[in-house]
Amino acid sequence: MLAVLVMQAGGCMNHYLIYPDRDPPGIVTWSQYATRGPLLMHLEWAQPPGPGTFPTVIVHPPGGGLATEMKGVIRDLARHGYIAVAADYERLIDGRFQHNTFAWRAPSDPVAAVDLVRAEPRVDRGRIAALGFSQGGIYSLLMAAYATDVKAVVAYYPVTDFRMWFDTERPWTRRMVFRIIEWDFRRESGATSDAAFEEMLRLGSPMTYVDSLRAPILLVHGADDTSAPLEESRRLERALRDRGREVELLVVPGAGHVFNFHQRDLAQPAWDATLDWLGRHLSPR
Repeated sequence: MLAVLVMQAGGCMNHYLIYPDRDPPGIVTWSQYATRGPLLMHLEWAQPPGPGTFPTVIVHPPGGGLATEMKGVIRDLARHGYIAVAADYERLIDGRFQHNTFAWRAPSDPVAAVDLVRAEPRVDRGRIAALGFSQGGIYSLLMAAYATDVKAVVAYYPVTDFRMWFDTERPWTRRMVFRIIEWDFRRESGATSDAAFEEMLRLGSPMTYVDSLRAPILLVHGADDTSAPLEESRRLERALRDRGREVELLVVPGAGHVFNFHQRDLAQPAWDATLDWLGRHLSPR
């Protein structure tokens, strides 16, 4: 999908750049598939050693990515004391499950993975967070808007308002590219009218839910991101601050889109800030 290629245009991604490429000693991992109506979820789990319940982080990959590509991320989270579960989604379209930009189309979809996580007996249901990259950051923000028991969010370089993202002033060559991206979104949405498409964009935009977003939120964004400009995170940060919410924006100088998967020197400080945020709000034992 063209939109995915543009959003990941920061370069070839190395999903194990700063994350373990194999299971650390004592870490238990497993896979799970589950359906909720027209939604198919693929989950990859990682659990720390030892008995008891653990704080838990739900991880969403960049757009077009798979839960398996987040194994390094969830291994590292498990190494730091969290149960971590990466999730990707397919939607039943034309009689078969398939990946789609608009995999979430009903109010029950953003909480479907949360419901599965809550049912796992080793999860501390009072300490659940959401973490995501690019489209995964959008999913994590929407998850927190719908699931009020999500206690913290970390969203890397999300688009926060799709209509404003499409309409942002750009050099003419980039404008043409984004017109094609918008056409691709429209095709994937299956919308039969302009009004229906605009409503799908609205419902998929975190800015729509600023009054419902009450969990502490860390936004991580590259200063040189041309796929999802820094203003996307600044817009959400301003709206949340105006409402008295706990929010921080970490601006990473010299970083483009998906920088944490191909710029090692920039990735580690951002990940350290992520772990600090999760530790402050979930307090892993």
